[in-house]
Amino acid sequence: MFSLNEFLYAALPYISLTVLVGGTIIRYAQGERGWTTKSSEFLSKQDLKIAGPMFHLGLFMAFGGHVIGVLIPKFVTEAAGIDEHLYHFIALAGGIPAGVLFVLGFIMLMIRRFGNDKMAVNTSSLDRVLYLVLAVTIITGCLGTLSGLTGHFNYRDTISPWFRSILMLSPDISYMEDVPLVFRIHMAMWMLTAILFPFSRLVHCLSFPFEYFCRSNIIYRRK
Repeated sequence: MFSLNEFLYAALPYISLTVLVGGTIIRYAQGERGWTTKSSEFLSKQDLKIAGPMFHLGLFMAFGGHVIGVLIPKFVTEAAGIDEHLYHFIALAGGIPAGVLFVLGFIMLMIRRFGNDKMAVNTSSLDRVLYLVLAVTIITGCLGTLSGLTGHFNYRDTISPWFRSILMLSPDISYMEDVPLVFRIHMAMWMLTAILFPFSRLVHCLSFPFEYFCRSNIIYRRK
């Protein structure tokens, strides 16, 4: 009998990664003209100058922290002279500022998006679903980071080896048996984000840095 845990932590990761890669390739091949973030600067520009960079800086910092914390095994950092206490301190020192930037930037973008009637009207149903998923992902990620203040749970002994076992095509769901709920929700959200990725505005990030600096600027003129 296929259990829920087997589906969530052995099957769903491969389903989401397959949709992510395959769906992205198909979208680019069949709908390259729709490969965009659907710029809304012509509707509202001033309030994007702070919110946009703040959100993306927080995103890059959080992504870097995830790469280090999930993909790099514990024994590697220990061999480099970084013990558990020091790693814990570095993770919080980088994770908390990243979370603050990420959350504040996201809130400002959502206020911009739904506090303006013109912006709200030009927001698709898929965008609304995406924003909800991103909100839950960010909130659970921040709660997970803050839970590190207590030191009762170490994701590098559970989630990290589980994720690496997925990449090695040998999923070991036993690592996820005692993982707290907030981290389980966070795992489910990244898989859902991967599934939504090829069909949403998120694909625009793959244009950076290859085509982004080469394309012509889009110029909007006032009447």
